[in-house]
Amino acid sequence: MIIKDIEKAKAALEKNDLVAIPTETVYGLAGNIYSDVALGKIFETKKRPHFNPLIVHIKSQDSLSEVAKEIPEKAMMLATTFWPGPLTLVLKKQNHLSELITAGKNTVAVRVPNHPLALALLNDLDFPLAAPSANLFKSLSPTSAGHVYKNFGEEITILDGGECQLGIESTIIGFEKNEPILYRFGSITVEEIEKVVGKISIAESNNSQPSAPGMLSQHYSPKTKLCLTNDLRAEIQKSPHLKIGVLQLTNMIGNNEVSKVLTLSKTGNLREAAKKFYGALHQLDLGDLDLIIAEKMPNTGLGKTINDRLNRAISK
Repeated sequence: MIIKDIEKAKAALEKNDLVAIPTETVYGLAGNIYSDVALGKIFETKKRPHFNPLIVHIKSQDSLSEVAKEIPEKAMMLATTFWPGPLTLVLKKQNHLSELITAGKNTVAVRVPNHPLALALLNDLDFPLAAPSANLFKSLSPTSAGHVYKNFGEEITILDGGECQLGIESTIIGFEKNEPILYRFGSITVEEIEKVVGKISIAESNNSQPSAPGMLSQHYSPKTKLCLTNDLRAEIQKSPHLKIGVLQLTNMIGNNEVSKVLTLSKTGNLREAAKKFYGALHQLDLGDLDLIIAEKMPNTGLGKTINDRLNRAISK
């Protein structure tokens, strides 16, 4: 059921039901962090393994101490700079938090979303929300209410907040010996993070005990087979008898060359490309194609983030 009424969303959450909520990044599948019933529904609905921790969404930086403690100075610097916004911090958790949220770890992933409906809802509730992306485990992230409905139909309530403005998940930063480490590329670039806290290290993928969401080597995948290339035409020529869809940054391949072509930004703007990225993959995935060929993005700024998602989408 798709709704626009915050009061109905609030009522559902207070009954330990799930609500898909809009954020500036992607839609999240939200439940009360203090209800193991709601948390269990998140894992069951998404078919998400319990070793993969959830992200807690709070209403403001002032609420951080409700879920986290012993917060490093550089974490506070990042929160002050980027919240509300697409930054998730992995911090030492408060003892009362359910191990369902933290996957049994002593840390919790937390952020303040920057979407008017999400913030209005959080300010109207007496509890924060656990909200991983509102999709089935390892599948494409949703950036519209329609994407969520395609995944779950009438199974859950969907609070419609329009198209997500950024279109790529939050950047996740953890801390080791109080120094920041990147756990997941996201809508805030490494360069933007480093302007605030200096040089940061980058964690490796982890398929068994990830420190944060988004660290599995395979994730964010369409159902259609996908490959990544620096040379679209050469890759197209390898499969002349297949129905091919192309995801490209600018206008390189024409519609007469393959079955379907989607261009992320005619001007090569990586922020525009990031916003359109998941929507384009959803569209290609519905195109009855044999193969999606994606162009590798410039390996800078948000190009690194898009490339990260593409690499995880093709990993098996």
